[in-house]
Formats: sequence, C-alpha cells, structure tokens
Amino acid sequence: MSPHILILGGTTEARELAAALASRPGWRVTTSLAGRVTRPGAVAGEVRVGGFGGAEGLADWLREEQVDALVDATHPFARAITAHAARAAAATGVPSVVLRRPGWRPGPGDRWHPVDSLDEAARLLPGLGRRVFLTTGRMELAAFARLTALHFVVRSVELPEPPLPPHTEVLLARGPFTVADESALLHEHRIDVLVTKDSGAAATSAKLTAARELALPVVVVRRPALPDGVTAVPDVAGVQRWLDLTPR
Repeated sequence: MSPHILILGGTTEARELAAALASRPGWRVTTSLAGRVTRPGAVAGEVRVGGFGGAEGLADWLREEQVDALVDATHPFARAITAHAARAAAATGVPSVVLRRPGWRPGPGDRWHPVDSLDEAARLLPGLGRRVFLTTGRMELAAFARLTALHFVVRSVELPEPPLPPHTEVLLARGPFTVADESALLHEHRIDVLVTKDSGAAATSAKLTAARELALPVVVVRRPALPDGVTAVPDVAGVQRWLDLTPR
C-alpha cells in the first residue's frame, strides 16, 4: 500500500524533503503551508494551504486522509503548530518526527546577547545601540513599538504587520544574502546593533558574520523548547532514514 506522508512546511528543508519523497515511486506526499507568504516557492507533490483548526482539526485530517507519517518541518519558532502536531500525532497514533536544522553557535569575536523572547530583546536594545537592524520576521514587531528613541531597519519578504516602532524603515528582500551584502547594508544604514532569532542554517547566517567583522552586538532570541517526547532530526537525510525505519 502506498504511504501517505504529511509535511508541515514553509522552510527550505520542507521543500527539499518533499522533492526527495515525491520522487519515490508510489509515495503520496502532501505539504501543508500556513499561507502567510503570498508567493511561496514551488513544492513537489500535493500542496494544501491554510490551518487545520488546532490539534483536533489536524488529528481529524490525519484520519480522514489516512496519513501514515507526519513530518513537522516548520520554522524553529513555529511553537503553536509544533505543539498541535505533537498532540495530533499522539491522539491518532500516527508516527511523527520534527525536522529542526541545528541552531547557531557563537564563535570567537562574536558579541552575542542571548534572550528568551522578543520582549526581553526590546528591553536590552536601548543599552546597546540606537540604529537597529531587526530581522525577526514581519509578524511580531509589537514588542519594539514602544522604543520611540530608536531607529529600526526591518527586513522581510513581505510588508510587516503593525504596530511598528515609530521610526521604522522597511526593506523588502528575499535571501539568501552574502556577507558582502550584509556588510554593505550595515554600513549604509549605520547599524550599531542587530536583532535576530536563532533560526539556524547557513542561508541566513551571513548577517552574523558581517556583525562579527564590524564588532557589532547581536541580540539572539533563543528557540522555544520542543514538546516533551518528540523525536527530532537535524536534516532531510535524517527524516528519510527515520521514515525507512518506521513501521507504517
């Protein structure tokens, strides 16, 4: 019987995994996208867009579509959907795994300030700089809205959602970016502090190298912890090995 794999997507790794699994003869691969980006990249196999209606809705979908395995390949900061996926898998007995790229680690010369939330990042900023390069995504900028004395340069693929800090410059751009790109941006906008989430992956790490070379402080928001009891692997190859070893 052909296995049906549901991938909770939205990351580069999710697209790579879908392509790898869709090439297997007889495998049905469905990637679910949240729909927050209006122009997502091409995805192999079937694609569905939109939420499930929480853990219960996802569990219903797993049963109705006879899903044999669930792969959570969402962004490391997609806390809610990861929790829903863990609960839905437990409720239905569908084997599940979380694909999480390794996080970043500071190196010699880095001036990192790790924090556990955007609110904590906002509290630190006035003591670190006045011109902020903010690369935490477009949907959670309200934490910085009260910082009226700071100037923010916000980069995102699509327009950020309000409320925004009163002095905000928006750069619409899609990566990956080189170290030269990031160094030029930091110079041009006279940035003196960087704020980012620990999303991991080499494709988004150039800004960290540029900040290190300029001796800039970097506020790094730590990842949320994974739900208890979940299996996590660091790459697409790890998911493929897990699938090959998982009874369905």
